[in-house]
Amino acid sequence: MTPTFERPPFQPDERTSLVGWLDLQRKILRWKCEGLSEEDAHRAVLPSSPLTTMAGLIAHMRWTEHTWFEVIFLGGDESVNPAFDQSRDDGDFDTQGMTLPELLAAYEAQCARSNEIVAAASLDDVGRHTGYKAGQANLRWMLTHMVEETARHAGHADIVREILDGSKGYY
Repeated sequence: MTPTFERPPFQPDERTSLVGWLDLQRKILRWKCEGLSEEDAHRAVLPSSPLTTMAGLIAHMRWTEHTWFEVIFLGGDESVNPAFDQSRDDGDFDTQGMTLPELLAAYEAQCARSNEIVAAASLDDVGRHTGYKAGQANLRWMLTHMVEETARHAGHADIVREILDGSKGYY
């Protein structure tokens, strides 16, 4: 695995910085999946966390993007998102029989949609979903949170990948 990632510029405006760091973490998460077999992508490596697979991490992050930008920020429909399914725990980690390439494509599409939403809004705009406390946050806060959330799971992916096949590395 040979990454070719660059950090955002050293003196960016705020939006460029936030979106740049988020996009970098998204790329790192996808990079950690490169070259994985389908079997390894779906293999649980933590006995106490059977849904923590590389595929599960990608599914989770797809739905996390949807949660923050489409549901909480735009006030969209949460019923399509398994993270809001109260009948089961961690439904957003469920890969629902999808292959890793399918999950990565869905994640990529969701990230592109998130970037469209961000590009069309002010960083000062506040979430529209009144049913959640986080709906009070502005887009700046949500972007900062998504950098943190995505980086956290990219770190998990780094560990999972090393356990799976010994691959490790930082860009």
